[in-house]
Amino acid sequence: MKRCISLIGIILLVWANATVAHGARRPFALKDIHRLKWPTDGHLSPDGRWVAFSMSLTDVEHNRRNSDIYIVSTQGGEVRRMTTHEASDIHPRWTPDGRRIAFLSTRSGSAQIWTIRPDGGEAEQLSDLPVSISDFEWTPDGQHVVFVADVYPDCPTLECTRQRDEQKEKKQVKAMIHRDLLYRHWDRYEDGKVQHLFTLTADGKAWKDVTPRLKLDALQWWLAAAGRDWDISPDSRMLAFATNLNGHLELNYDVDIYLVPLAGGEIENLTEANPAADSLPRFSPDGRQIAYRASKRVGYESDEYELIVMDLQTRRRRSLTDAFPHSVGEIFWAPDGRGLYFSAGEAGRMKLFYVPLDGGPVREVLGGPYWHHAIDVSSHGLVFSRRDIAHADEIFMADLSGRHERQLTSVNADFYDEVITVDAEEFYYTGARGRRIHGFLIKPVNFDPNKKYPLLVRIHGGPQQMFGFSFRYEYQLFAAAGYVVLFVNPAGSPGYGQAFTDAVNHNWGGDPYIDIMRGVDEVIKRGFVDERRMAAWGGSYGGYMVNWIEGHTDRFACLVSHAGVANMWSMYGSTDELFFPEWEMGGPPWERPEEYDRWSPIRYAKNFRTPMLISHGERDYRVPITEGEQMFTALRRQGIEARFLRFPDEGHWILKPKNRDLWYGTILEWVNAHCRPAPTTETEGRSLHRSPEASGRGADAL
Repeated sequence: MKRCISLIGIILLVWANATVAHGARRPFALKDIHRLKWPTDGHLSPDGRWVAFSMSLTDVEHNRRNSDIYIVSTQGGEVRRMTTHEASDIHPRWTPDGRRIAFLSTRSGSAQIWTIRPDGGEAEQLSDLPVSISDFEWTPDGQHVVFVADVYPDCPTLECTRQRDEQKEKKQVKAMIHRDLLYRHWDRYEDGKVQHLFTLTADGKAWKDVTPRLKLDALQWWLAAAGRDWDISPDSRMLAFATNLNGHLELNYDVDIYLVPLAGGEIENLTEANPAADSLPRFSPDGRQIAYRASKRVGYESDEYELIVMDLQTRRRRSLTDAFPHSVGEIFWAPDGRGLYFSAGEAGRMKLFYVPLDGGPVREVLGGPYWHHAIDVSSHGLVFSRRDIAHADEIFMADLSGRHERQLTSVNADFYDEVITVDAEEFYYTGARGRRIHGFLIKPVNFDPNKKYPLLVRIHGGPQQMFGFSFRYEYQLFAAAGYVVLFVNPAGSPGYGQAFTDAVNHNWGGDPYIDIMRGVDEVIKRGFVDERRMAAWGGSYGGYMVNWIEGHTDRFACLVSHAGVANMWSMYGSTDELFFPEWEMGGPPWERPEEYDRWSPIRYAKNFRTPMLISHGERDYRVPITEGEQMFTALRRQGIEARFLRFPDEGHWILKPKNRDLWYGTILEWVNAHCRPAPTTETEGRSLHRSPEASGRGADAL
């Protein structure tokens, strides 16, 4: 009880001091994760006067996120709310004549297309289908909508799919017989349905399956792409889409670009010659060429993607970015057809670039210490969402050269007037094998360089992911609670060249671990971190790294592992996509047993010493919950303090608002309990380094 009162007193004291230092504003609090508004998916009207976008808010009472459609003038000014229904309204798309805005809504009980006039009025339902729609776009001529829906491939009608779903729901026996892999993916079991692409007439009366003969999904899984993985030709006659129709999806990452007439007909594979992945097809404005992104190495999900342009008459293709050092993300044709825009991550920033169609140097269009996404390119300019470490998304606009930027929305201005949000400083240091490692440091609110502070090390997932100038709740939450927050991009992170990304292959607990530990050492040198009060928190691969840290150093006072791999053998036997571990480990475990043993954190359980909080979702089929259970068992069997936070209704991510409250709150409470003793300059007590590898000294041999 005394300890609890002491912790509360420390937090209140930090809060009071920060409030005085920053005027009337107060530090970020747990309740604030639900207060921020997130505008995104902005699209310009055909006349260039308006931007329609969706904005999501948290409905804590009903434990969900809710989105509505809004518009704002391209000159800025008042944001107008177009929909107010309690159902979620997303994906606004202007009709080609600009007279209405179409959007997806669940207000009728399933996801259907609705439309509304930009000057207001009641929304009208366009589609009334027996199945839910997951995505749609207008054909350029405005005569049809192309949409995506899940259907049973042997069902001749959409009504057949609906009836079969109802019959399955009524069955008292829910058992399933699996005959092959991939039988579950991310957070759901495969149910026999596949994605097909359809057309719907503009009056909503007639639909047609454009891909009726497909027995596999017409689109690759949602997280495999960097944007919409299909496109409509400018003459509204052809449809291009990217998917894997080669079977054995658990092993095969051979995604190809396919072409099919919108009226129906034979499907043609445009990229069969490339055994690696091709995705994000985009027709040129004149319809004569198609751009897409392509990788080169078979089975490698995180290979570098180049921007390819194919002549649709000759089928000749060429790369526009063979000399560009980063992987291509989203793709957009310039309105005049003389070049292409594309997004790419670079050194913690998500940027937009331009490359001329006839070759020439790549030019940066949108840069700076920001994260740009949800980009729309039209003859009237660029519309995009932008965030940074201290600010959530807002909608911006610029001309096609990236100049004359203007912020169109300020939906969180009142929040920033009330709440302190902190920024980060970036720095570089030397990691494993002499590599230059990029780090970010957030100092606590009301920072005093003469004091000692606890440190939170936040470790990213992937492993081929990149931390950077992007708002995250935990940065603000822990800085407000008096912590120094460190996050780095160790070996394996994209944005620093493909060789840097490849450095994690067959090396999960090696160089990345050294890079992180040396980042900690670098911050300690600055003199304001208390080495006895340090914690590390990671999720997914970051959770793996925390599990690895558990067996390789006791320099941390406590650890937090979310959805982390513990045992490479059991992970292989229960995860969904097998091409991923087979690439990372060099093959299946029976062919590479030494690799799977070497990089399994559970194999080092005899070295476990540090208290650990483990969190996991029971519906996580990417890193199944048995991985967290193994860590918990090994810790408690040895009498080491541990807690297991289990979410029966979550998958790989913790998404439901009340679950997120519990998750963030529990993590903060756990770290506070181990890292908030009275500050001291003493260094006795904990062993800061059990081995040279903990600080990177002599560790390059790993």
